[in-house]
Parts: sequence; C-alpha cells; structure tokens
Amino acid sequence: MPDKALLARGGGIKLLILDVDGVLTDGGLYYDHEGNVTKRFNVQDGLGIKIAQSFGLNIAVITGLKHGAVEKRVRELGIEEYHAGHVDKVPLMDAIRGRLDLERAEIAYMGDDWVDAGVMGAVGLPMAVANAQPEILALAKWISQRSGGQGAVREAVMFLLRCRGQYDAAWEKWS
Repeated sequence: MPDKALLARGGGIKLLILDVDGVLTDGGLYYDHEGNVTKRFNVQDGLGIKIAQSFGLNIAVITGLKHGAVEKRVRELGIEEYHAGHVDKVPLMDAIRGRLDLERAEIAYMGDDWVDAGVMGAVGLPMAVANAQPEILALAKWISQRSGGQGAVREAVMFLLRCRGQYDAAWEKWS
C-alpha cells in the first residue's frame, strides 16, 4: 500500500504525460522483410487511456522518435497533445502545462530511460515502468509492477484513478 503522501500526490494529478518507446511499447524495433519498422502496443494500455480520459485525466505523449505507427495509435486514442522528435522534454511539458493551466505538481510523467530524467525531475509525480533504467527507477516516486508495453500504462492509470477516488466509478462505468 502506498504511503499517504504518495496517495495525496497522485490524487492531485490532472495530466499524465507518457513516453512511447519502452513505456507505451516494449521498446522493441520490429523489422518486416522490406526493412520497415513496426511497433507493438498493448490494448489494455489503450483502454486505460480511454478510461482516464473519460474521468477527466488528461493524457499527453512526448517522444524522442517520430514514427507513423505511433502517431496513428496516439490519434486513435484521442490524445491531442502528441509531440514527436523531442529529447528535451521539459519545454514541451511546460507548453502543455500552460495550455491546460496546470501547475507542475498536477502533472505525472511516466518514463523508462535517460532522456526522461529531466522531465521526471520537473513534475509532481515521476513514474517509471518496472524495467526502466536504474537511474530512472531511482528518480521515480511510483514504479509499475509491469514492464513497458505490457500494461504498465494501464497500471499507472488505475493507480491515479484510485488516488483521485474515481476507481470504483470507472469500474462501474466500464464493466
């Protein structure tokens, strides 16, 4: 059971920003016979994002790589704040924060690798997937039990909904 301070911190989150490779995906690069790269996404993460959105938890994506499959998936999920090709994520987080009129304390960020360190240090609730790099795990205030691309995002959403007192209502609505 998380401590009361973590539960309170999670209860104030209004925006969850996600990395892609290693968080929404398993971090693998899958090549077909023609050399095209594909990505694998977890449908439970996708439903978790839709549940979060239905309860007023905003979702954004900031990723270092540009990839058509990622943009398609993000758009399918109705995520409006999608920013690809950025490794310096703090300025983008601040721009999103400004558009949504949020304080940094109202933002959670979920990452897995070194490029996520800066933004994790700038938000109210830094989160990491279970298989994140050790330095990222050390920065995180909350760590999933699942690895990236294996339902870790869904787990994070469920944690935030519990903190916000919305988990039971989400279960009733979506079951």
